[in-house]
Amino acid sequence: MAHDPARLAAMLLADGYCIVENAVAPDAITALETELSPRFEATPFCEGGFYGARTKRFGALLRRSDHATALVRHPLILTVAETILGAWCDRIVLNLTQAVEIHPGALAQVPHRDQDLWGGDKTGMDYQLNVIWPVDPFTADNGATRLWPGSHRDDGVDPLVVAPIVADMAPGSALLFLGSIVHGAGANVSDAVRRAVIVGYCLGWLRTFENQYLVYPPEVARQFDPDLAALVGYAQHRPNLGNVEGQCPSVLLGNPVIDGLAAVDALRPEQAYAIADHIAEQEAARAGLLGG
Repeated sequence: MAHDPARLAAMLLADGYCIVENAVAPDAITALETELSPRFEATPFCEGGFYGARTKRFGALLRRSDHATALVRHPLILTVAETILGAWCDRIVLNLTQAVEIHPGALAQVPHRDQDLWGGDKTGMDYQLNVIWPVDPFTADNGATRLWPGSHRDDGVDPLVVAPIVADMAPGSALLFLGSIVHGAGANVSDAVRRAVIVGYCLGWLRTFENQYLVYPPEVARQFDPDLAALVGYAQHRPNLGNVEGQCPSVLLGNPVIDGLAAVDALRPEQAYAIADHIAEQEAARAGLLGG
């Protein structure tokens, strides 16, 4: 039951978060950390109060580690993401991959909602699903993520007057949470760093947090299988959103020359039917089959 996607989706909608224990083998996380460790060492501390002066962050994990793909394309989590977000879009996309290292002395992050990246009224909608994969065990002392259950609802709780929960979990587990829940990294009062990987998904018609087309340009994305390339963004979102010369951007993965391409409709079924009827009426009128 713990790995039932329908149950996990229900928990997310009810509480704003859930923890999936033993989502992958701990050895998979160890292998990922081995590949990322040199980048952690080389990355400077962040600048700014939100990212954290005692925190290191870097992205583009799909080209930094071969083991990142298994997290991005985790079948159970993708199913949950599509269940939660699919009601509001034609397809979901990868919003970001990010490695995070919180050092001793780091202050608690300001409580926030990730979907505040995007303006406008979001009443009743889910824009985003994030997944935190601990590389080190998450504890209250080393800055484990804090969440305010129920704060994702339109009449949600006030995080200033309600105590948060702490996402205690081991490597191999995964914390899933909606972009609408108030959360933030805790203070690291331990004597060791706390590492984690964040994978985020969002509605396919949104501008992504991480600029995927610059992070994974066509010469990089050509190395991905078609499903991963589409998740990164090399796919149109109907109707006709994100096209290249009127075609699906996946055309760039097989042919770098885009001159001379014909624009091709990419419509939702109801749009295609309505347009077909509109054209048929005009053609019938032209043929003298309709009065007027």
